[in-house]
Amino acid sequence: MERKAFIRSFAIVALVPAIFLSACSSEKGKDKKKAGVKVQTYTCPMHPQIVQDKPGTCPICAMDLVPFEKNAAEAGLNLNDDQMALANITTMAVGLNGLQTYKQLNGRLVVNPDQTAFLSSRVAGRLEKLYVRQTGEKVRKGQPIYKIYSEQLAALQQEYLLAKAQATQFPADKTFGEILKSARSKLMLYGQSNAQVQRLESAKKTDPYVTYSALADGTVAELSVTEGQYVSEGSPIMRMEGYHSLWVEADIYPAEAGSIKNGERVKVVIPGWENEPQLTTIQFSSPALQENSQLIQIRGAIPNPSGQWQPGLQANIFVPSNTNKTGVLSIPVDAVIREGKGMHVWVASSKGKFEPRMVKTGLESADQVEIKEGLAEGDQVVVTGAYLLYSEYILKKGKNPMAGMKM
Repeated sequence: MERKAFIRSFAIVALVPAIFLSACSSEKGKDKKKAGVKVQTYTCPMHPQIVQDKPGTCPICAMDLVPFEKNAAEAGLNLNDDQMALANITTMAVGLNGLQTYKQLNGRLVVNPDQTAFLSSRVAGRLEKLYVRQTGEKVRKGQPIYKIYSEQLAALQQEYLLAKAQATQFPADKTFGEILKSARSKLMLYGQSNAQVQRLESAKKTDPYVTYSALADGTVAELSVTEGQYVSEGSPIMRMEGYHSLWVEADIYPAEAGSIKNGERVKVVIPGWENEPQLTTIQFSSPALQENSQLIQIRGAIPNPSGQWQPGLQANIFVPSNTNKTGVLSIPVDAVIREGKGMHVWVASSKGKFEPRMVKTGLESADQVEIKEGLAEGDQVVVTGAYLLYSEYILKKGKNPMAGMKM
């Protein structure tokens, strides 16, 4: 019993200093807050709603928290030259311009049938060898495609050799000359080239195995046969597609058809290649509604020489409307930041200093937007890097740039 009492007394004596130190630390923290000492706070770069008064990690994404001044009173941001270069901050002076509005249509890229080639068997026989075995494979003009065994072609070759021998033995007889010409034409019609006919003349021996080559460049889109298969004359072998030119298709309602006519020039923008807009002409408008829908299809063609776009990609088609304005304040669309509290832009008030300013917009085109209120002619507006400034402001200030602002 005495031993237990001794251990209890020793534990109490050991804990008293720790409790005392903790109480002192707590009192010091309270004293700092009462004295108005600025306490460093920390937030997550990806989730600024996470705020605490000590370093740590974000409970959402586990990123390290970074320090910021939540109660900073200054409205703007100050950046040095290196920071502006890193954020790609560029500005432009607001001026009076003309504004052409567009109607946007959602479209898609599809294969241009003019660049589709169908390869079929020229003779009946057995496919001894397929040199192209899978779809998606690129084929060059003159590249061997398949080798076929054909008794029919062997008979035509024998007929040609006999006609050649007769014409050579009786050169003055025009009849034998016409027979030779006819036999040669048959071989050509069955896909034999001049080089193959010359080899036949040199060898003076028939060859039932014949190799056929591609007649044009393309990509194999469909393969209809297998090696060893018997095919008849005219049987499909494969379908090849060329992507050097693509169709752009869009669906519109009949009420819109009157405002979009054949021959009209429109702008096409493929998402991901916004800096490479394409101009095309509406070449076709469907005269009837699509089956099981109330839509009409329109289309045009765009060049694709480098093959950077593939059929199936989404495309935005901008059709000019009849609404035009002149002498309006307009800025690039990307300069305006849109959020739940409204729309604002960033204005360079001096070198390296940027301030948010709420604006009210009007007409909008594919790349320009009208500013009705909030800016004046000559203001220097940030046109690239605005969203980085917006994120930096929330990170450093801990509040929305539009907090407390009214239009």
